Amino acid sequence: MVGDPSADEERRRALRRMQSVALGLLLLAALVYLLTLDRHGFWGFVNAGAEASMVGAIADWFAVTALFRHPLGLPIPHTALIPRRKDDLGRGLEQFVGENFLQEEVIRDRVRVATPALRVGQWLAVPENARRLVDEVSEVAAAGLARVRDEHVALLLSEALFPRLREEPVAPILGGLLREAVEDDLQRGLVDLMLVELHEWLIENPDTVTDVLEERAPWWTPPALNHGVAARIHVEMVRWVADIRDDPYHRARAAFDTWLAQLAEDLQEDPETQERAERLKSRMLDHPQVLASSISLWNALRRVLTASLQDPGGEVRTRVHAEVVRFAQRLVEEPALRDRLDGLAADAAVFVVDRYGSEVTAVITHTIERWDGREASRRIELHVGRDLQFIRINGTIVGGLVGVFIHAVTLLV
Repeated sequence: MVGDPSADEERRRALRRMQSVALGLLLLAALVYLLTLDRHGFWGFVNAGAEASMVGAIADWFAVTALFRHPLGLPIPHTALIPRRKDDLGRGLEQFVGENFLQEEVIRDRVRVATPALRVGQWLAVPENARRLVDEVSEVAAAGLARVRDEHVALLLSEALFPRLREEPVAPILGGLLREAVEDDLQRGLVDLMLVELHEWLIENPDTVTDVLEERAPWWTPPALNHGVAARIHVEMVRWVADIRDDPYHRARAAFDTWLAQLAEDLQEDPETQERAERLKSRMLDHPQVLASSISLWNALRRVLTASLQDPGGEVRTRVHAEVVRFAQRLVEEPALRDRLDGLAADAAVFVVDRYGSEVTAVITHTIERWDGREASRRIELHVGRDLQFIRINGTIVGGLVGVFIHAVTLLV
């Protein structure tokens, strides 16, 4: 057990002062008792009060001392309670904390009173605080990204992600995603982009197209005829792709959409299509270039993120700062949002307490069990002994008053 030496010294001095006061009152009562011995009248009342004060002071001294040690070093039963019963006291304190502090009603009430969402909003509403938060988070994120090496990513992919993908049937998932995409017409943008690029490529590369077409011509046809036919086919291809590009309801687009819908259904329903998809998945996962490309993609993303995070005027920091300020304003201005977030905070606190509360309170018992009995007694006395001396002082005063009362009743009887 290690404490603050300066604080312990101050507590020790305060304890000694209060012990001196309590002892002084006891000695004063003893002196008054001796001086008024065998006196009558008013002094009889004083003598009775002094006698009762001594009894009360000694009784309370015994009670307070018995908590921490054997009074006068005598092994009297039920004394030195803390050194002998510290483990039981630790378990009792653990139960007390768990039953009275770690209850759902108490936790929810404290979260409600604390209003964490409002406090966070008010703190973030200060521009310097919002900027400091963004700067700290950005620096930590950049440092964390810098520490992720290629072997870490490779290990994560090869040991965790790829085995899981091999076990998980991918065809139904792809089929479901493809069906949703077709129903929402998400493929239209991709088709438009492909058609624009294909049209431009056909216009810019007529020789390549005609050469490929001429290679497929029969050997016995004249070259001039082959060239003319290939050139005509190229012109028609350009025109056909342009028609599809410009007509959102073209039959080719409808045919492509129908094919995608059928593919989505086959991926979910047809065993043969599902098997082909699984074989394709296995080949892709086993190909070494997939792992290398994944690492390269991660490195590119990391470099972009790190550079932006490290730039005080970068787009990421600027956007995050703007979102933080906007969120802080909403927290301050919208009670409903604060209530929802406070409720979530209370739910999280209750969940943590329900799941780990017993482990938290068990720390009290485990810690006290490791303490040496005498050292624990000394430390506890330093912290609470000063206040316990008021028991001795009150016992001296109250005992004297009771003694005077009893003496008066005796005389009346």
